[in-house]
Amino acid sequence: MAQRSAFRNQIEALAAGAVVAVLRYAPRPAAEVAARWVAGLLDRFIPRLRRTAEINLRFAFPDKDANWRAGIIDENFENVGRVLFALARFPAINSATVHEWIRYEGFEHYVQAKEAGRGVLFATAHLGNWELSAYTHALMTEPMHVVVRPLDNPLLDELVEERRGLSGNKLLSKRDFARSILHALRKNEPVGILVDQNSAPENAVFVPFFGKPASTNVTFARLAARSGAAVIPGFAVWSAAERKYILRFYPVLEMSGDPAEDTRRIQASIEMAVREYPGQWLWIHRRWKTRPEGEPGLYR
Repeated sequence: MAQRSAFRNQIEALAAGAVVAVLRYAPRPAAEVAARWVAGLLDRFIPRLRRTAEINLRFAFPDKDANWRAGIIDENFENVGRVLFALARFPAINSATVHEWIRYEGFEHYVQAKEAGRGVLFATAHLGNWELSAYTHALMTEPMHVVVRPLDNPLLDELVEERRGLSGNKLLSKRDFARSILHALRKNEPVGILVDQNSAPENAVFVPFFGKPASTNVTFARLAARSGAAVIPGFAVWSAAERKYILRFYPVLEMSGDPAEDTRRIQASIEMAVREYPGQWLWIHRRWKTRPEGEPGLYR
């Protein structure tokens, strides 16, 4: 990857800072409109994002027509706008205001997992508001450990990480996290990991995702096997009827101890949730970038 210039980093950070300020301090109705407008700019000026989403949707839903795909992609960008809006407002979301933003569903599954005493591994995804889910769980129940990938721009990374930690969560770098995760699980603490991204062949297996082989990292499954922690799929999904999020915890997934089989089970749970809320998953990510040997690339 080409080295980023300091000038580019500064320009991006200034632009992001201005957007965050508007979304944080403007009246909520105006800020929500502004967030949708910013997401629309991403759609307009970075056309490869929509192209990627179109390819993914054709691949995952070959029976759907162009109008359906276009609608899902539009919803996708609206969802990105909501994520940006919430992230900007994190300083104003606290124990007194958190319930204006989100409520639990399936919390009993978390209680069950905690009672087992071996820690909780949240298998989550870029579905709904992945930033708000961990942030608000810390305010409503207890802080957790969150595995994050540092952003390419260190100035933006500092801005985002500062907000992510405001509710008491501990951030773990994706570059070196296994030991910290196992230590947290031994103390019966929760850990959240995004498990829906494409992985390079090293330390990965191909498992079905929407009926297509998807290269998926097996580290999560190995951590579950080594720790004995309970694995819970969990997502903060947007409810248009309630005008707030639902932090939905699904039943504990039974793990076999076999990394490939458990990775398959975890991805199946992610797929089930995405099918339930297709407009809220991040279709602009090149999920099927790594292909089995001999199979042509999907994003040529």
